[in-house]
Amino acid sequence: MFKKITVSQAQVGMYVHKVCGTWLDNPFWTASFALKTPGDLKKLQSSTAREVYIDTSRGIDVVPDDAAASVQQDAGSTAASAASPLNVQGTPADFRFKVEAPTSTSDELKRAKRILKTSRLAVDEMFNDARMGKLIDTGTAVAVADEIAASVLRNPGALISLVRLKKIDDYTYMHSVAVCAMMVALGRQINLPDHEVRDCGLAGLLHDVGKMAIPIEILNKPGRLTESEYSTIQGHPRAGFELLAQTDSVPAVARDVCLHHHERIDGKGYPDALPGDQISLQARMGAICDVYDAITSNRPYKQGWSPVTSLARMTEWSKEGQFDTQLFAAFVRCIGIYPIGTLVRLKSDRLAVVLDNRKSLLTPIVRVMYSLKSMVYLPPETLDLSLPGIPEAIISSEEEATWGIVDCGRFMAD
Repeated sequence: MFKKITVSQAQVGMYVHKVCGTWLDNPFWTASFALKTPGDLKKLQSSTAREVYIDTSRGIDVVPDDAAASVQQDAGSTAASAASPLNVQGTPADFRFKVEAPTSTSDELKRAKRILKTSRLAVDEMFNDARMGKLIDTGTAVAVADEIAASVLRNPGALISLVRLKKIDDYTYMHSVAVCAMMVALGRQINLPDHEVRDCGLAGLLHDVGKMAIPIEILNKPGRLTESEYSTIQGHPRAGFELLAQTDSVPAVARDVCLHHHERIDGKGYPDALPGDQISLQARMGAICDVYDAITSNRPYKQGWSPVTSLARMTEWSKEGQFDTQLFAAFVRCIGIYPIGTLVRLKSDRLAVVLDNRKSLLTPIVRVMYSLKSMVYLPPETLDLSLPGIPEAIISSEEEATWGIVDCGRFMAD
């Protein structure tokens, strides 16, 4: 039996089935948890959460007179339509994302920072559980994926640009967050219905869980892998699939993306060397998003490429048979010719960082911040290159290291 109560009614000994509100309102990193100590109770009551569902079959109940707000529900319908539980078939077809107004990049970056902090901790815990052989907490995964999706739907580029700046030792976990975000953005770009976009996001979040079966010394090896080590790495898609197959609540699409995101259209991928017509749409999407984040990220063995350089290289690989060409074209439209966070050189010999490319792929809104003539930082100035009469234009993308620029992303916030 589930009851909806206010946070002030919570007591030590209760089992919280779900925190009402968004994932950010949940001070714990799992969707369900027991209030075992006064510290747990204080943590909940100090959060922004106002109401929770408790499971009286797993913890103590409230006094009947104190439970006027109780709601009895079947375990499969606790969270209302916005958080309908997943089954093996995926999200219910009537699922709709909450409609929110678009946000500016600077505003969404502030929210995205909170989402990334929470997601990092949650994914870290999920993956560590997987490393210990525990089942994936699907409720936690769905909650994290939904928060990431909400950010992407408000502003497609803000969170994606931020997660690209991940630290090397955060790569395994934040890569999953990045792929989740890009899967949502790409799914929306190709006009998939909301319930399929949601499943794509969850698939992106879980696509690399099989890496938890790989020894850390191989996963983080700074040098070239031996043939044996590379063979071990190639085992992670199947290891992840087998792990997710143990949990009925993980939808089939997530398992498929986990297993086949390293397949190639020309049939030269792994683990099954599937020809293109046998690779699902979602797995083809996952292959593109996975590679883009991998090559734009700093790794133990190489520095990440700039977004523009990465898209250029992926264009070549697409022509060679690695990716679905139509899907890759949609991905470029989704990410932008000059993705948010890209460092660009202007006609005036000034450097700028791309702030927003939603209005125009070739003439985005940029923030000017460095003079190449004087080799000094400038007071940040925001320019909309698409406006008539603007005497500026982008002449090239640039690498931060070339000019000694440290974290140009810091100029994106107001």
